Amino acid sequence: MLPNSLLPDRSDRSDRSARPLRSRSSFARDDRAIEGLPIRLVIALVVGVAALALMLNMLGTIGSVGDTEVDVEITKGQVVENGEEEDITIEVIDENGNYVDDATVLISSGSAQLEGTLDQNTADSSEEYEAKFEDVSEHGLRADQDKGTLEIDVVPPSDSSYIDEQPNSEIIVVQDRN
Repeated sequence: MLPNSLLPDRSDRSDRSARPLRSRSSFARDDRAIEGLPIRLVIALVVGVAALALMLNMLGTIGSVGDTEVDVEITKGQVVENGEEEDITIEVIDENGNYVDDATVLISSGSAQLEGTLDQNTADSSEEYEAKFEDVSEHGLRADQDKGTLEIDVVPPSDSSYIDEQPNSEIIVVQDRN
C-alpha cells in the first residue's frame, strides 16, 4: 500500500474544478483584438535597429587586425627657400617609433608648386629608413604667395602590415628665410 504522501490530494481536484476550464475555442470568441501589439512591435524594431547600428559602428572603428600606421619625420629641409637647391631628408617611422625600411616617399605639390612628383625609396639610401632628396630646386611659389607647402605621402612596403591613412607632415616653402 502507498503512503498518504504519494497518493493524489483530493483538494487539488476541488481547486481545479473551481477554476473555469478554457477550451481551444476561447480564442475564436475573443473579440478584444491586439490593441497594444503593433506599437510594441514598432518600439522593439526601432530599439533593435539602433542597437545593431551601434554594434556595426563599433566594429567599423576597430580596423584591420595588425595594421600599423606609418608617419614621416623630416630631419632636414622642413623649411626650404623658394627656388633654391635644398637637401631634404625624411625618415619613415611607425606609430611605435620604429623605423620602416623599403618604403617609398612621395613629395608632391600642395599650396606650393612642384614640377612633377619626387619619389625616393628608403632602401636606396645609406640608412635604410631615410629618403634623401638632394638638390631639390623644382619647387616654387606663385607670384602672390609668401608661403606654401609640399605634401608628403608614404607608400609602405607591399609585403607588410603598414598603412598610411593619416595626414603626414608637410615641407614649408617660404619666399625668403630672413
